Parts: sequence; C-alpha cells; structure tokens
Amino acid sequence: MALRPRSIDDNALPAAATQRPRKIAKIASPSPSPILPPTEPTEQSVEYISSADLKPLPDPQAKIKDLLIELESKDWVKACGALNDVRRFALHHSSLLLQILEKVMTIIVKTMKSPRSALCKTSIMACNDVFSNLGQALLPSEKEQESAFDNLLLQLLLKASQDKRFVCEEAEKTLETMAMCISPLSLLEKLQSFVTHSNLRVRAKAAVVISKCVGQMEHEAIKEFGLATLLKIASQSLNDRLPEAREAARCVVNSVYDAFSSGFESAKQDDGASDSSTEELWEKFCSSNLSAVAAQSVIKIVVEKRG
Repeated sequence: MALRPRSIDDNALPAAATQRPRKIAKIASPSPSPILPPTEPTEQSVEYISSADLKPLPDPQAKIKDLLIELESKDWVKACGALNDVRRFALHHSSLLLQILEKVMTIIVKTMKSPRSALCKTSIMACNDVFSNLGQALLPSEKEQESAFDNLLLQLLLKASQDKRFVCEEAEKTLETMAMCISPLSLLEKLQSFVTHSNLRVRAKAAVVISKCVGQMEHEAIKEFGLATLLKIASQSLNDRLPEAREAARCVVNSVYDAFSSGFESAKQDDGASDSSTEELWEKFCSSNLSAVAAQSVIKIVVEKRG
C-alpha cells in the first residue's frame, strides 16, 4: 500500500502555537515622595554689644517699671534686649537699678541656665557690667540673700568650665571683674567652699579666682583673713588634676609666705637675724597647720621660688 506523501502542513505547528505571547513591559509605579518635616524658621541673631557702645536710656524712669517683666519674656530675643537694658542701667542709671537689683540678679541666674547660648552669654555680660559698677552691692547683707549670691557664683564657675568657648571666655572675664570689684575678704569666704567641689573644672576656676583675690591683697589684709586658712585652702589644690588649679595654689602659697615673712623684715634689720630664722619659723608654721605631706609640698614651693 502506497504511503501518502507528507504534506508540509502536517508538520506545521498550529498558527496559535507559532506566535509567542509578547512580554508586557512592567511600568514601575512612582515611589511615594518622602514626607519632610516642616522647616523651622531661621533663628534670629543677637548682636553682642560692648559696654562702651551702650548709651543711656532716653526715659529710664519709665523703662525700669517694665524691666522685670521683659527679663522674663518667653521670647528669647526680647529677653536679650532686656538684659542689655540691665547693662545700660548699671552703666548709666545705677541708682534706679539698685532698687530692684536683688530681683534682677535672681532672674539673670535663671537665664544663665538657658540652653540657648546667645541668651546665656548676654546674661553673663550683664553680670560683668553689674559687677563693674555695683559690685559691692551684690554681697548679701542678710542670711536670706546668701544663697542667691552663692547660686550666682556657682553658675559663673560652671559657665567658665564648659566647652562652649565663647561662653566660657565671657564667664572667665566676669569672674576676673568680680575679683577686682568686690572686697577680697568677703569674696574669699564665698569661694573657699568651691575648692572641694565635685566638678574638677569648677575647683580649678575657683582656685584661679582665689589666686587673683589674694594677689591684689596687702599683707595686712592677708593676715586679717588668716594665713593658716589660706594655706589650708591652697594645699587642697596643690595635688588637683588640672594644672591651672595647681598653679593657682602655688601662687597663693607664695603670697602667704610673703605676708608671713614681712613681719620679720624689721626684726632682721634690728638684730641682724639671718634668712634661715624666717625659714625655720615658716617650716614650723606649715607643720603646725597642715599634714606632714602637705607641709612638705608647701615648704618645697617656697624653697624653689627662693632658689
């Protein structure tokens, strides 16, 4: 039986099979745009005005009535403006500021604690001008006022110890002004408790201010405060961790020695006593007021200076 020849169409795939389905291009859906936080308004800048550029107020009598309210303003820029007004009062209208000085300083201590650096620095600048012109008036006259001055002193020492350089420098400048404008005897009584503060930077800054106070005192004033007291204060900083505390303590020791030995100068001229007699008395004085280790450290400082 003859086979039927194959037809070309017998081996052909169905027409539908020959057409492969086309791939549909995937269209990427647009990614949702990120939600951005609302932009904050640009922070206003504050100009730091030097004391020489602060002019008298045109109507100080009217301004003094609203000063306390403006100092406590929630708007920090307005508060800075009020602090500059305090500076103007201190420089040009101090008699008016004196009437409300205690309340003003209480508010200034609060603003020093502000995390806003501009407000903090301006408050320290206000302190500087108040110290320059009303320094002695800041000393507490009653027991109730002592804590307020102690808080002010602590804040200045803390600000002088922080890392923000422009705040730190302003606080150091104000502490130096305070040491020059307030009676050293009164200030030393307040400062001596800070040489044992838990913060080593506060201890160091306190030691520096004590050194500045003692450095400008006459020998009789040093004796009035107490040679032994100052020697004990200095000995507490001699082994402190920070170099500036140790250096300040050495300066105090030398000042105490100068005051101690000044009483023997006339005796030397009269009876021809040698330098060794003064040194022996100094060693006995140190040994009777300090521990053996501290006394040796103090004696060594004087020996090294005399050379």
